[in-house]
Amino acid sequence: IKPDLVAEIAFAEFTHDDVLRHASFIGLRSDKKAGEVKREEPVPVEAAAPQEPPFRLTNADRVIFPESGGTKGELAAYYQAIGPLILRWAAHRPISLVRCPQGRAKQCFFQKHDSGALGEHVRHIPIREKDGGTEDYLYVEDVAGLLACVQMGTIEFHGWGSRVEDIEKPDRMIFDLDPDVGLDFADVKTAAKDIRKMLADIGLVSFPMLSGGKGIHVVVPLTPEAEWPAVKDFSHRFAEALAQSEPERFVANMAKAKRVGRIFIDYLRNQRGATAVMPYSVRSREYAPIAVPITWEELRDLDSPARWHIGDGAEMVRRAASKDLAHWGRADQVLPDL
Repeated sequence: IKPDLVAEIAFAEFTHDDVLRHASFIGLRSDKKAGEVKREEPVPVEAAAPQEPPFRLTNADRVIFPESGGTKGELAAYYQAIGPLILRWAAHRPISLVRCPQGRAKQCFFQKHDSGALGEHVRHIPIREKDGGTEDYLYVEDVAGLLACVQMGTIEFHGWGSRVEDIEKPDRMIFDLDPDVGLDFADVKTAAKDIRKMLADIGLVSFPMLSGGKGIHVVVPLTPEAEWPAVKDFSHRFAEALAQSEPERFVANMAKAKRVGRIFIDYLRNQRGATAVMPYSVRSREYAPIAVPITWEELRDLDSPARWHIGDGAEMVRRAASKDLAHWGRADQVLPDL
C-alpha cells in the first residue's frame, strides 16, 4: 500500500513489538507529505537538552516550603528537570492538583476542574458524572502543562487510574499502605513485601513506590481491559482477604477507630474518579519530599518513605535511566478470574 495521507498521533511509547502504546488520533497533517515522515526515536532522558520554560514564571522567589526555604522557582526547576519522567505516568491522564498558592504552610486545596485559569497548556476532557451530566477534567500532555500548573501554585499531581483515551478501563491498580501513627516504617516495608508475594501467587507483577508521605504504594500495572467496577471489586476482595487473614496487622476499613496499631490497605484508589499521587510528584509536606519509584531490592535498606526531595531531580533522572528501573511499572497483565 502506498502511503498518501499523514496523520498526527499522540502516544506514550513503542512496545517491544513496535506497537504504539496509548495511541490517540489528533488529526490529519495537510502540511506534510508521506515521504517526509520518519519514525520518532526516543531520546534518553539524561541526554535531553534543557529547554526554556514556555512562559515567564512569576513570584519565583516566593518561599513554598518554609522548613527548608524552598521556593516556587526551585519547584518549577524540579518539574522541568524531571518532566519526561512524570509524564510517562501523568500525561493523557485525568489529574487533580494540590494547589498552595501562598506556600504549603498556608491554605492548600484540591482541584480537579478548571474554568480556563490554568491556561492553554492544560487540557480539558469532558467526563460523565454519576448524575448523567458531564464535567471538564484536567490533563496535561507536556512539560509546558506541568509548569502552567506550577505557575498557578500547584505542588502535587494526582492521577486517575485510567488514561483519557479509554477512561472506563484502568491501566493500573494501587494498594496504598497507610500505617497507623504508632507503627514503624519497617512494618510497612514488611507489609509491602508480603502483598507482593500474595499478588505474585495469583500471577500479578507489582512494583513499590515511596509515597513521599507515610507509606508505600504497591502498583499493579494492567492492560486496559477490565472496567472500573471489576477493578474496584477485585482490589476490595483482595484487601478484605488480607485483613481477615491477619486482622492484627491489616484493616480494609478506613474508619480511624479500626486502624489503631494496624496498616490500612487503601483499595479505594481503584474506583472511578479516585486519584493517587503520580510517580515523581512533589508532596506538600515538610522539606518537599517526592514520590519515588524504587525496586524491591532497594526497599530492604530504606528507612523512610520520604527519602528523596526536590533537590534530587538530577538523581531521579539518573535513576530512571538505570537498568533496574527501566521497566518499572510496566507489565502486560490482566486481572485473574478469581
